[in-house]
Amino acid sequence: MKNLKVLKIENDEIVFEDGTRLLSDHEPDCCEDHYLDFKSLDLSDFDGLEFDLTNDDFFNRIEDYGIELIPLKGHSVKVPGYGTNNGYYSDNIHLIISDINDKTIKSYDVSECQKFLDDDF
Repeated sequence: MKNLKVLKIENDEIVFEDGTRLLSDHEPDCCEDHYLDFKSLDLSDFDGLEFDLTNDDFFNRIEDYGIELIPLKGHSVKVPGYGTNNGYYSDNIHLIISDINDKTIKSYDVSECQKFLDDDF
């Protein structure tokens, strides 16, 4: 998990060349949604960037916005986070590193890293 390049970006995750995945997780209830918006990124955002996911310095939390992915060299990449609920449910969201077999390697609470949208429920 050192010196990894991004291989592809899917709707809800970033996939690195060794199969390691970066995704957000939230156990939703009926009237809520909380997520990091990886689909807003483009593969070109990661041109020439490599990441070391073995330590906790690969990202920064940005309160009321999302997270910032920090490469070994080069520019950072910001990932917005969004949340909506009717005020009754939780706002928990986690950044997850998982392996190629979908086993969680590490989880980070990033609940403060989301912009709350107007409730449409």
